[in-house]
Amino acid sequence: MAGTKTLLMLENFIGGKFLPCNSYIDSYDPSTGEVYCRVPDSGKEEVEAAVAAARAAFPGWSSRSPQERSQVLHRLADLLEQALEELAQAESKDQGKTITLARTMDIPRSVQNFRFFASSILHHTSECTQMDHMGCLHYTVRAPVGIAGLISPWNLPLYLLTWKIAPAIAAGNTVIAKPSELTSVTAWMMCKLLEKAGVPPGVVNIVFGTGPRVGEALVSHPEVPLISFTGSQPTAERITLLSAPHCKRLSLELGGKNPAIIFEDANLEECIPTTVRSSFANQGEICLCTSRIFVQKSIYSEFLKRFLEATKLWKVGIPSDPSASMGALISKAHLEKVRSYIKKARAEGAQILCGEGVDKLSLPLRNQGGYFMLPTVITDIKDESSCMREEIFGPVTCVVPFDSEEEVIKRANSVKYGLAATVWSSNVGRVHRVAKKLQSGLVWTNCWLIRELNLPFGGMKSSGVGREGAKDSYEFFTEVKTITIKH
Repeated sequence: MAGTKTLLMLENFIGGKFLPCNSYIDSYDPSTGEVYCRVPDSGKEEVEAAVAAARAAFPGWSSRSPQERSQVLHRLADLLEQALEELAQAESKDQGKTITLARTMDIPRSVQNFRFFASSILHHTSECTQMDHMGCLHYTVRAPVGIAGLISPWNLPLYLLTWKIAPAIAAGNTVIAKPSELTSVTAWMMCKLLEKAGVPPGVVNIVFGTGPRVGEALVSHPEVPLISFTGSQPTAERITLLSAPHCKRLSLELGGKNPAIIFEDANLEECIPTTVRSSFANQGEICLCTSRIFVQKSIYSEFLKRFLEATKLWKVGIPSDPSASMGALISKAHLEKVRSYIKKARAEGAQILCGEGVDKLSLPLRNQGGYFMLPTVITDIKDESSCMREEIFGPVTCVVPFDSEEEVIKRANSVKYGLAATVWSSNVGRVHRVAKKLQSGLVWTNCWLIRELNLPFGGMKSSGVGREGAKDSYEFFTEVKTITIKH
């Protein structure tokens, strides 16, 4: 293999040390299709070592005060912020996303995750109840659970990894994290900052590798009582099965098939650009992306015309191009999966109005083996079609008309997922009515992806189990104890 010498070689981070591995997996640059990095192909042995390190670090870390742990998290946030440009470059190259998105969303949000939990850990209060007639006082305390197993996906690598690590260690747990083997570089870069931030050895351990090897060893380990996972439903089913004999506590953030409902009184000036972004940001590889757009009949043709015009301006380019709106998809296998949905839609008689198979993608010679695809809009498609029911997780969205409020709520709720929805209307009464009836963990109105980290995040139905956010994450990563004192 040409250029083997220049390949980036990652190592596991266990007990505060970088440790080599016996075997490695190739990791590809999505924009060229070439191997550029080698990731440890860890297994049971490495997970055992990480459990031993996390177990040894737990008594010391859990007995620190919230204030002391908060200071460490703040220092880590500062170090990540100082390395923002370097991390953004690495995230863009490793994942295929645009450098602009990595700079403005992924890395700043990773910094914010540590700052947010460093602060919120100081403001949780416990309950207290008096029973004077019995001469008793009851109160609660919360204690860290132990070792947390954290499994994060490839679409927002550092953003979602830190969203798990920050609350876990803020609450006093130690962690073993497994990033996706497709996007491990920024997790490895963060490990280099942990000691400088004052994170004791063994508090954060990162074991790289695949789900079947590392993931299975981690979720079935009897000494790892907590598993937080973000990813696909089939993997979540496997995690549930493996962790059941140990009665583990699970937080599962799974897929979505998110609707945007656009009523005739929507402000299209704001709606069109936001809905293009909500459909195609990060190549459509965000669990919150819009993939079903329901437009009221009276404005359907106008919306479609303007939506297509705006989509065609959405530039697909190499991730390092600051003017690109969209980069490369994560892998060759994923690109083929996304394309297969478009073939299915075409076979069913749906119209592909722009994008894959319709327009030509022009790329520099060096990037022609990369995993690029144009944003694709499908119409004339039935609600029963797999493109309207299954999570595609790519730059593909379907636009369909509807008549009434009642009808669109029923259709929006007709899939197995219930993660997020957007509603576009200037009628306040309608907005509240519709939001209440949608089976969705998050509903944005006249906007998209505006997050308040204090509030619960998570989905209904097959979109997951549990919630994350200030209070919810704290409750997940701690055990509550009720203490009764008779005086």
